[in-house]
Amino acid sequence: MMQVPRFFPIIMLVGCLGLSFASTAESARAKNKKPPIPDFTQGDKPYQDEHDWTLGPTGARGWLYAWDRTSTESRQIYITKVENGSPASGVLKVGDVILGVEGKKFQSDARIAFGKQINKAEADKGRLQLLVWRGGKTAEVTIKLPPLGGYSPTAPYDCPKSERIFSQGCEAIARKVTSGGNQVVNPITRSLNAMVLLASGERKYLPLLRKEAQWAAKFKANQFASWYYGYANMFLTEYAIATGDRSVLPGVKRLSIEIANGQSEVGTWGHKFANPETGVLYGYGAMNAPALPLTMSLVLARELGLKDSRTDRAIKKSETYLGFYADKGGIPYGDHHPSVDQYDPNGKTSAAAVLFDLLGDEKKADLFARMATAAHGLERDVAHTGNFFTQIWPIPAVSRCGPNATGGWIQEAGWRLDLARRWDGGYLYQGLPGTHETTKDHKYPNWDASGAYLLNYAVAKKSLRITGKKTSVAQELSPEEVASLLDDGRGWSLTEKSKSYNKKSDYELLAGMESWSPIVRHRSAKALANRKNGKLLQTVMNKLKRGDIHAKLGACETIEFMGRSAAPAIPLLTKTLKNKHAWLRVQAAEALSSIGDPALVAAPQLLKLAAETDDSDPRQMTQRYLSFLLFDGQRTGNFRGLLAKSVSNIDRELLYEAMAAVLLNDDGRARGSVRAVYKHLQFEDVEPLMPIIVRSIEEPSPSGVMFSGQIRLAGIELLAKHRIAEGMPLCIVAMDHNKWGKGARIIKCLKALEKYGAAAKSQIPALKQVANELAAGSSKGTNDGNAKKIIEAIARIERATNTPQLRSVTL
Repeated sequence: MMQVPRFFPIIMLVGCLGLSFASTAESARAKNKKPPIPDFTQGDKPYQDEHDWTLGPTGARGWLYAWDRTSTESRQIYITKVENGSPASGVLKVGDVILGVEGKKFQSDARIAFGKQINKAEADKGRLQLLVWRGGKTAEVTIKLPPLGGYSPTAPYDCPKSERIFSQGCEAIARKVTSGGNQVVNPITRSLNAMVLLASGERKYLPLLRKEAQWAAKFKANQFASWYYGYANMFLTEYAIATGDRSVLPGVKRLSIEIANGQSEVGTWGHKFANPETGVLYGYGAMNAPALPLTMSLVLARELGLKDSRTDRAIKKSETYLGFYADKGGIPYGDHHPSVDQYDPNGKTSAAAVLFDLLGDEKKADLFARMATAAHGLERDVAHTGNFFTQIWPIPAVSRCGPNATGGWIQEAGWRLDLARRWDGGYLYQGLPGTHETTKDHKYPNWDASGAYLLNYAVAKKSLRITGKKTSVAQELSPEEVASLLDDGRGWSLTEKSKSYNKKSDYELLAGMESWSPIVRHRSAKALANRKNGKLLQTVMNKLKRGDIHAKLGACETIEFMGRSAAPAIPLLTKTLKNKHAWLRVQAAEALSSIGDPALVAAPQLLKLAAETDDSDPRQMTQRYLSFLLFDGQRTGNFRGLLAKSVSNIDRELLYEAMAAVLLNDDGRARGSVRAVYKHLQFEDVEPLMPIIVRSIEEPSPSGVMFSGQIRLAGIELLAKHRIAEGMPLCIVAMDHNKWGKGARIIKCLKALEKYGAAAKSQIPALKQVANELAAGSSKGTNDGNAKKIIEAIARIERATNTPQLRSVTL
């Protein structure tokens, strides 16, 4: 029976202070500055355009203060909704303010404290004791929750609470599917919900699962196909393996082949499938978040018995591409640097652990699973467009390290699972703290997150491949090893980042610099460099000379953070460029580049290294990173390209060979780095490079699509600068007027073409054709902005009278 609250008086301030607070808060937020923390007991109100939170199985929702996606300063929870018939009904009402638990006010993040209190209450007769303010009075109230018990030391394995949560969640999903509600949700959530029912092993759900399997077998999408196909095909393959239902095999084959055909030629997927004619991604390029489930589904289809060279090739390419990041950092957004700021950006590292376990790759599965285990803290709040996908894979990944790891992880992060669980057993998307409902960081409002959360509890069933039916190839961890990993993951927040490392001793940081974990190495290296202790440099150099590979990598990163003050390390770093370990060579090169001009003595060796083709590195990633370190004019992290400011006194033959190699690298950003050198080139430099410069304009890069236009536009500008006749038709080619981001390209191409003066008249027919195509594809016709710019440029070219002397070169 619900306890009726008794309230006691406290002092209230007049309402006009609430108006003052609202005005101040709105003014601060409009300037993107930290707003004041509201005090709801003084009449302040929640910010109207920020979302509220499910408050666990109470049936209530509440708003709490957060800033910059961090809720660590929240100390009050304002009740925004109480559902009829829920445990909170009759105990809480809208406008109440939760000030604390068990008679004490919150002394830490109210969101986390409340989540932890749910587990404590469910473990002890279900009595959730809250300190509540209402209308000027405070009182202790009790919400009676169904007692589920506490999490076991190995949860969700051998854990009655986890079993009850999973069972209730399956019932909630089944009710939704039976009512038809599952048919109007996103294909991702629908597939995840179906996988959870499948994971239960309950025969009563088979009729529902057959219908869901029939839907998945016929699934087709044009928009966001890469996102949807992976989850639909994953469910379908798991269903066919679990049930033996062969009627869905044609659907598995069709989906799998479409997935394989939609992969780019370098092994990536984007928001949608690649251009079938060119093998290049549309839009701005690679997206690793959909690539991981897509690849998992192909691996499962192969296990199911699908034999097709296209899907086998797609698996291999993706395995090579994604596997590159092992032992370097987390899986990044797209074709980018490894993530060393976070263990598990948007859940991709966890998904990688599952993928490489399915592939039987012991080393990579183990590395990514350990990183997932360390990713238990506030970094799981942070993700691009929202953190829905961050919640799907953590425990399936951690489970690869055994029950000690899952139990330890849930002891740390179980509050997040409990806070999201509704009183009916289902889950709704929670979102990022302090995120406006209309922003890009809150793209999944009201998404059914039941499958996403419950997949974590499903690992206890060991019924699906993705939840660990097969014994993992990763190493099972001892309680001591788990404790160490969990400790590695503490102390990070979006606002503070890794500042907690500044409190560590030199000894601790030097040990962290040698860690197996790229994240610990990165954070330790940064903190060591911040000490600005000259004596540390020699210690770090000694690690680079004599340490194991992780110590050497950490030493290079520490020297990189030290920058110019680490100039005494230049000879040792230059020697390290000859090491057989490719990533160590890259890290040594980054350290040299961060030192700056004194490291120019290493330029010849760096250029030779950049010009090499490594047969063991099919993507030529070493060359890619060296291109940034040598040529890139934009400062990236701690370095800018050594040759970005000047190429004087640089051996021209070495320079040309390196530039020629990089201009053929399959990554657009790598190619684009060379444009910083273009402005230093005279015609005599351009002439021997002409064939490769023209090719880099004619053939867009197959990878790094977002950056592929950089070198092409720089190339036509370079040719126009030297009035090279072959550059005029290339101005039309480089417009790529049918592709994403065409507006900026068209402007730059027109400016380059007009530098040829009257000679550009030869390109007018081609310009008119482009303008006509743009006008025909736009509802505005010739008033289309891009078509109009071309028409105006044609008029200027027609009026031109100057004809500069043109050069022509042999290609």
